[in-house]
Amino acid sequence: MKPKTFIPSLIIGFLSSVLIARGFGIQSNNECTVTPLGDGQDDTDQVLAAISQCGTNGTITFTEGSFDITRKMTWELNSARVHLFGYLNFVPDVEYWLNMPNTYQVVFIQSQSSWFVVTGSDFEIDAHNTGGIQGNGQIWWDFFSNRTREDGDGRPISLTLFNVTRGIVRNFRIDAQPFWCNCVVESEDVVYDGMLCNATNTNPEFAGTNLVPNTDGIDTYRSNNVTLMNWDITCGDDCLAIKGNTTNLLVRNVTCNGGNGIAFGSLGQYVNLSDIVENVYMEDLKMVRLPSNVQPNMGTGVYLKTWTGEVNGTPPTGGGGGTGHVRNVTIHNVKVDQVDIPVHVYQTNGGSVSETPSTLMFSGLHFEDWTGNATGNTIVEFVCSPAVNCTDLTVESFHVTPAANEAPRYICQNVTSISGLQELCSLQHRVMQLDRRDGVDELEV
Repeated sequence: MKPKTFIPSLIIGFLSSVLIARGFGIQSNNECTVTPLGDGQDDTDQVLAAISQCGTNGTITFTEGSFDITRKMTWELNSARVHLFGYLNFVPDVEYWLNMPNTYQVVFIQSQSSWFVVTGSDFEIDAHNTGGIQGNGQIWWDFFSNRTREDGDGRPISLTLFNVTRGIVRNFRIDAQPFWCNCVVESEDVVYDGMLCNATNTNPEFAGTNLVPNTDGIDTYRSNNVTLMNWDITCGDDCLAIKGNTTNLLVRNVTCNGGNGIAFGSLGQYVNLSDIVENVYMEDLKMVRLPSNVQPNMGTGVYLKTWTGEVNGTPPTGGGGGTGHVRNVTIHNVKVDQVDIPVHVYQTNGGSVSETPSTLMFSGLHFEDWTGNATGNTIVEFVCSPAVNCTDLTVESFHVTPAANEAPRYICQNVTSISGLQELCSLQHRVMQLDRRDGVDELEV
């Protein structure tokens, strides 16, 4: 069941991006070619000079090799094309980058930092599957192996698209992102076609542990009409994270290797803000568990989460009480391989069920054509807020099996309208009313 109300706008946005890619709207009056200086020399000045000279109505070609980048960098591109055959090598001076003035703070959510920001309109960046960003993450991951990680602590996002209108990033590779691989914020009509993010620990001292948390593939925030196609993500956290005020999102052909799966949220963290997520269509997704010595995490297929309705501390590490809604979401053709919980909805992030319940409502969630297996017996878990309930949920052609010799379990709490599982959920509700006096709040089927 595709959400029919937003597909036309997505198609228009995508077609306009195709026109940009074919040269319509880009006038290449200037051409710049940049070659790495080599031998550990600082390339930041020559990279920025090329952007300044040819970033408007021009074409910039970065040849193969490693461009050493030693300070924060903004590319403003307007009616421009970039060919990035080499790697932007962000030199891993951890203490330098953790000093907030040395990065940008353009991503409001959770007070995150960025070392590379792309902004502007009507541009294309093509890395031709040979270039991109070298994040030197291993040095960062080792550094934080005995230090506390918290949101907003200064670890930089590798690639940030900020205030972009009609931009394309294609055939791009980001190796060893220290933190989030990508973020798109305050932007509209953006297409990512071909993105590889690889956060893989190579330090044998930490084999079998998740040394790479917070290495999300992308976080979307305050952005409209975004397309994510042909992604391959290896990470220790959210493969994709759909955050507040993400609307008209199309996702197609994404492989998530390890991590926590695809997240909606968390939402409702800021008490004075409303988080809206609506008109999302995802299809052709794979969730693949890696060998445990490489990455032990494979948390979910898709999960949706909000903070409680009660304020606990101050963001970015605390929060709650925010309002909003998530509606008109379809997730189609998904293959899960040994995930812990294939589908999970919960509304107690950062709190507990004893607190004021969230008023952020989930409705119109559709999960169709799923196959694969789970590590346990919980196949679907909807634990919705009693203040608003979840409504108009669909689970169709859902063929995910539990662990061997275990009966599948479907959990539906505070769900008022569901198809595909209505009989199981209705039966569970009746049993729960009887068994809660004995401490039972779930049904095995």
